[in-house]
Amino acid sequence: MKEIQEQIMRLKKEKNAVIMAHYYVDDAVQEIADYVGDSYYLSDMATKVEAETIVLCGVSFMGESAKILNPGKRVLLPDVTADCPMAHMASVEKVRRVREDYGDDVAVVCYVNSTAALKSVSDVCVTSSNALKVVKALPNPVIYFIPDKHLGSYIAKKLPEKKFIFNDGGCPVHTMIRPEDIHEALKAHPAAKVLVHPECPEAVTELADYAGSTSGIIDYATASEADEFIIATELGVMYELKQKNPDKSFYPASALQICEDMKKITLDKVLSVLNRDDVGLDMTEELMEKAHAPLKRMLELSR
Repeated sequence: MKEIQEQIMRLKKEKNAVIMAHYYVDDAVQEIADYVGDSYYLSDMATKVEAETIVLCGVSFMGESAKILNPGKRVLLPDVTADCPMAHMASVEKVRRVREDYGDDVAVVCYVNSTAALKSVSDVCVTSSNALKVVKALPNPVIYFIPDKHLGSYIAKKLPEKKFIFNDGGCPVHTMIRPEDIHEALKAHPAAKVLVHPECPEAVTELADYAGSTSGIIDYATASEADEFIIATELGVMYELKQKNPDKSFYPASALQICEDMKKITLDKVLSVLNRDDVGLDMTEELMEKAHAPLKRMLELSR
């Protein structure tokens, strides 16, 4: 593995590339990345890096977001088949129907875990770390939240003054986590704090000592005086949790907390994509322009 890491470092310098990785990818990939973070962090950093090439170690919508925010840069995906099922769980047609029904009263709020096509018909994008702040800042009394109904309902409970319309979508990994899983984990570790991602169903987030984004979960665990934690999100986050908290213990709520698409990203594939002279992610200028506005508005409202 060390030889592969050294080759990646060499090629990265030769090709003026930067490697960005999501917390959910394989530990070995996080280890060699220049930047590791959640969706918001990666979107924000993509606007700041000077390298000509971005190697985005994550699923396809993350690569799209990086390209939309940096149309002049080359964005490489180590595995182009690594996708997010939830990113496709809303429709442009439904967005248009909602706009017809509610007019200027509605804001279409698009979770960043979505296709560029969905972003292009939205008013603003959000991530789990900034959704509350962004939606609260919107003047519209009606919010159509796509594509994740669980994150949408989590935010809606905190903003009762707004009317929410939910979309029937959700992350397959997070929706498989059940309240029973939390109760069983607590039986084994009764002193543990329960940290939950709001993509989980409401019955799970209600059991949390803390509910928030992946980066929020890491920050909470790091700042907490507790020594044990039950983690209800994708297990890739364990790498950073343990790096920052070597003396603390972390337990998964369920053995099913694994995103197979994120795990497609391996060191071998990072090396392979750097070795090739691919043009990188290719999107039409029109699509990028339309999808750029809601992403840009997200970054502005979050800062």
